[in-house]
Amino acid sequence: MKDRFAGFAGVVTGYNLLVILWGAYVRATGSGAGCGSHWPLCNGEVVPRSATVEMMVEFTHRITSGVALVLVVALWFWARRARPSGHIARTGATLSVVFILVEALLGAGLVLFELVADDASAFRAVSMVLHLVNTFLLIGVLGLTTWWAMDGERPRIARSDRRVWLLGVAMLGLLVVGATGAIAALGDTLFPATSLEQGLRESFSSNSHILLRLRKYHPLMAILTGLYVVFLTRQLASTGSDKVKRLASVAGIIYLLQLAIGATNMILLAPVATQMLHLLFADLVWINLVVLAAAVLVPEEMAGAPSRTAGGRLVSASSGNA
Repeated sequence: MKDRFAGFAGVVTGYNLLVILWGAYVRATGSGAGCGSHWPLCNGEVVPRSATVEMMVEFTHRITSGVALVLVVALWFWARRARPSGHIARTGATLSVVFILVEALLGAGLVLFELVADDASAFRAVSMVLHLVNTFLLIGVLGLTTWWAMDGERPRIARSDRRVWLLGVAMLGLLVVGATGAIAALGDTLFPATSLEQGLRESFSSNSHILLRLRKYHPLMAILTGLYVVFLTRQLASTGSDKVKRLASVAGIIYLLQLAIGATNMILLAPVATQMLHLLFADLVWINLVVLAAAVLVPEEMAGAPSRTAGGRLVSASSGNA
């Protein structure tokens, strides 16, 4: 019988992806100040009555974010009922609650400190980077919770394991790519270029705003990290289990698609639609990599071992049922 808890974890992960994309739409359309500097109220009202387009975009993001928080808390409660004490899925659900609370605080801070709309300060750039990193951690842990709910295998991190360091470098690289991407996206929003030539010239001009000068590092980091990730996943695919091979192959393919979307985004001067698609694939790359790491670091003697559900029934840990 299909495990409803694992299915719910997948739904929560997918829903949070949609909320993240809508948040990118808020930023890309300059709607972050749609509710003024009020939080959690919108312009001092629980439900705004005379709404502008920007207000409705921002208000919708707040509503959907609130639903995301409720769903993650529900996931935590269900994990405690559906999985026994000490199950790794419980740990993932708990961390998901922590990261979504931090996400809410960071979002509130952007509004209360007015780091939205046309603000081009260094403080806003740093806040965007912190927001992006926490978003990655949140969606990564949600993806892991779904994986652990289906699989139930606990990874073991040993300093002597060379794969731990190789995967750690890959994840750190993706965080750096994401951080530089957040800065580049902010620069594209605040200082849109009218041509590719203008955009390139501004990226290398010493007279340009710092956000524009930092923009050139994003494609460089994306390419370097991409080469490393593709190399690493090929190595893991050649030596791992069938499960690891599938995840590694998907990781390499998704990253190559991500690079292609990023190049298209730059050539088209970062339209909102491609910015959101670019972010979606960035999240998918990250989720796939952290799940791949969890699969790779499972001790060989545990792979395929039976696991026990909260009701005491034994099932195969690799069967996807519980």
